Amino acid sequence: MASDLQRRKISGVFAAMDVDGDGFLQERDFQALADRWARRRGQGDERRLTGIMLSWWTTLLAASDLDRDDKVTLDEVLLVVDKLPDTPEAVTATADAMFEAIDENGDGLISAAEYRRLIEVWNGRPTDTDATFPLLDADGDGMLSRDEFAALWLEFWAGDDAQAPGTLVFGPLAA
Repeated sequence: MASDLQRRKISGVFAAMDVDGDGFLQERDFQALADRWARRRGQGDERRLTGIMLSWWTTLLAASDLDRDDKVTLDEVLLVVDKLPDTPEAVTATADAMFEAIDENGDGLISAAEYRRLIEVWNGRPTDTDATFPLLDADGDGMLSRDEFAALWLEFWAGDDAQAPGTLVFGPLAA
């Protein structure tokens, strides 16, 4: 059973992903998120971002949609989260896809500015990430490597430590 921390983390991400606010995740929510991201990034990345987001939707749907109604509830997501510590490779596979989406310039690193844009697109509003990014950047080089991001992503999705930097991957948790 998901801990209170896991429920808080996943609830925040779920709310951001549930673009239409109907209490379910559906393909159209992932498409809307991809569209919002593509608008922020400008022309050229639409197909790639849509592919990444819809691939994530397909994976989530297959793992979470227990009643096969083509929509996913928060409780269904939380049931999957309970299993993630035993399947870290499934988590890091989605980390790799998200890294590709966040790394706008394709240099193999996520800068503080790229991270801010991710969070703002995800939340749908301007968000100050100046205090958060340095907590994620464990080696202090001002960038997140693919390996650093994968470790943070795994901490977020499969971890249960409020002090772990990965808890902040999607920004500070709501109180």
